[in-house]
Amino acid sequence: MSPKPASCPVCGQPAQAATRPFCSPACRDRDLLQWLGEGYRVPGPPADSDMQKNGNYGLDSEPD
Repeated sequence: MSPKPASCPVCGQPAQAATRPFCSPACRDRDLLQWLGEGYRVPGPPADSDMQKNGNYGLDSEPD
C-alpha cells in the first residue's frame, strides 16, 4: 500500500516538492501571514496580570 499523497493545509490541493507541505508559494505565504497576524491562536484563560506587567522587561531587569 503506497502512502497517501500529502495535501496542502491551506487549500487541500496536492503538495508540491518545492513548496512542501504547501501546493504553491501563494499558499505558503498565506499561511505565514496567518502566523504573523495571530490567526492561529489557542483559546485559553487570560494571562496572569503579574506576568503581563513584567513581560515588558528583559530577564536582567529589576522587578517593580
